[in-house]
Amino acid sequence: MKAPPVVLDTNVVLSALLFRGGPPAQVRAAWLAGRFVPLASAATAQELVRVLAYPKFKLAAAEQEDLLADYLPWVRVVRIPHPPPLAPPCRDPFDLPFLHLAITGKAHALVSGDKDLLTLAGVRGLCPVLSAEAFCRQLSGADA
Repeated sequence: MKAPPVVLDTNVVLSALLFRGGPPAQVRAAWLAGRFVPLASAATAQELVRVLAYPKFKLAAAEQEDLLADYLPWVRVVRIPHPPPLAPPCRDPFDLPFLHLAITGKAHALVSGDKDLLTLAGVRGLCPVLSAEAFCRQLSGADA
């Protein structure tokens, strides 16, 4: 069976790259094992690069590059059309690139820790929006 495409919000990718325990580590292990294919667009990749450079993470440029090298080779890049597809209304306009990516990439899930995105769980016409914990349960078959 082909690995399903999944959108990981920046906060999930960041946690998976920086922390070695809990659901983020399980998400990382699953993408490394090919259990799903993370999707990225130009906008979502740019956001990840921008966030890795935040001073609060205290990551040198070489460390940022190493983290990106642990993620980007596993990603399938999706080109978002112009104009982008219609997406459900979202309180935070910065979340729209993830919705556009999920719709255009025909994602099986959008995994996020963002409350604004999680409130869209169950919206008709959108893939499931799951927390990292719920996604890990789904991967393990506990929700099957």
